Amino acid sequence: MSKARRRHPKQQLQKAVLEHLRWRGVPELFAFHVPNGGWRSPVEAAIFRALGVVAGVPDILVIRDGQVFALELKTERGRLTQAQTETQQRMRAAGAIVDTAVELDAALERLEQWGLLRPDVLTRRAS
Repeated sequence: MSKARRRHPKQQLQKAVLEHLRWRGVPELFAFHVPNGGWRSPVEAAIFRALGVVAGVPDILVIRDGQVFALELKTERGRLTQAQTETQQRMRAAGAIVDTAVELDAALERLEQWGLLRPDVLTRRAS
């Protein structure tokens, strides 16, 4: 395993999921990440809150056919924070489809179940 993967497994997971969305995403899909994470000074955090930043927004947001899908990504050791749990509940109440996936296989499975990824090319060729 590379040093980058050992030091930043969550970033590598997110990059892999976004790469699959770029490569296998169904037509007219819009996927993105909201960079809410990271340390902020108290002043900067207050400014961001005033500008509408919401704690706990999932890692990947996808819009397709007027529907919002949100996927929080976790590594094996990751756990949802209270803010993430509450934000997911609020998003569901507003009509978004939201879930949490642990590791890459679970994330790709969920995106496929939501109809956002075309079948894997290698799997399709083998069948």
